[in-house]
Amino acid sequence: MQVAFLWIFLLALALSVPVVFGLIGATGLVMVLDLGGDFDARDLNSVVSQIWSGMSSVPLMALPMFILAGELMNTGGITRRLVAFSQTLIGHLRGGLAHVNILSSVLFAGLSGSAVADTSALGSMLVPEMERQGYTRRFAAAVTAASSVIGPIIPPSGIMIIYAFIMGVSPAALFAGGIVPGLMIGAGLMGVTWLYARRYDFPVANRRATLREVGQAGRRTIWALLTPVILLGGILSGLFTPTEAAGIAAAYALVVAVFVLREIRLAELGAVFTRAAVASGVILLLIGAAKAFGWVADQVGAAQMLADLMLGLTQNRLLLLIVLNILLLIVGMFLDAGPAILILGPILSEVYVDQLGVDPVHFAIVMCVNVTVGLATPPMGLVLFAASSISGERVETIARALLPFLAVEIAVIFVITLWPAPVLFLPRIMGLL
Repeated sequence: MQVAFLWIFLLALALSVPVVFGLIGATGLVMVLDLGGDFDARDLNSVVSQIWSGMSSVPLMALPMFILAGELMNTGGITRRLVAFSQTLIGHLRGGLAHVNILSSVLFAGLSGSAVADTSALGSMLVPEMERQGYTRRFAAAVTAASSVIGPIIPPSGIMIIYAFIMGVSPAALFAGGIVPGLMIGAGLMGVTWLYARRYDFPVANRRATLREVGQAGRRTIWALLTPVILLGGILSGLFTPTEAAGIAAAYALVVAVFVLREIRLAELGAVFTRAAVASGVILLLIGAAKAFGWVADQVGAAQMLADLMLGLTQNRLLLLIVLNILLLIVGMFLDAGPAILILGPILSEVYVDQLGVDPVHFAIVMCVNVTVGLATPPMGLVLFAASSISGERVETIARALLPFLAVEIAVIFVITLWPAPVLFLPRIMGLL
């Protein structure tokens, strides 16, 4: 009965109970029914305390600020400028608009850090345009969904902030560690698009832009492109903390969107702040519930049980790393990235960081990339549903068109799992490890 809380949680998910209520319900029932531990009424107070402490941590202030910054940038017309700039750079290639979709996702990742925001913002603009140029809607939706997962990998990243808070890992090191894997995925997706373009004779989006046209597009986009430079430069140099960087990002986005680009009127700010507040509230409540869930798991020794089980199967480090990827990919099919990290991070780190000696930053990036790719994996991938909503295509149709891109992303996951250098290279040369 030690893992009764886990079965209750899985039953709640199967019954389509929202994740946050499944976490709280499983935690409370285990204690009320005294399943798998010596609990009493005082422990219910501990659950409430865990939920509150999970939501009220100072480092987590970065999360709502980054969400607000992304909302301001997205509403402020930045997406349109990023697409235009990307098109001047690579729109002349065969299949150029598909390449533009991917490059825009890479650039947009430095602003929002959200895969769903990427899908919504870029998809609503590029999917109809790709269809007009001769691409099928399912292919356009698949490219959008596949490239959107880069958003939470290239910093700033909401899930990395969550992981850093839960596991006590340096967020600056995680941000640096995510850059190369994110670029590897972008390059891989472009490679698949190039093969498709040659095979199916995809159209060229536009003629090769002159240097003057590239410069003009760059000047129109400079305010957006400076955002990740300011944030990452400040964080990685130690000039300010990720929490301070989030506040600076929100203030910068507000000034740019309202006073420089003048894309947002003062009367519209209320709606922008409301959307950011609702999104932040949902995530923070989820973090609090997951912290209480993890506390119960620790009380009943679930982490040690899993460690004993996995190490009992094999002591081979390579096989265990492969098992990790398979496990996380399966989890990603059913669970969103945030809950997956909150629930499994503390448990799996017991095996891989504490028992096997895997570098904490390497393990964190492998886990974050895995659960992020899960956002585009059927049957429950959020970006699949977002792409379906925008394109009008069925989720299963998009999922089939997505398979070659998904194969590339999984290949990158296995590369960075078995070869830590792409993850640890930048954190080491920046003195973050």
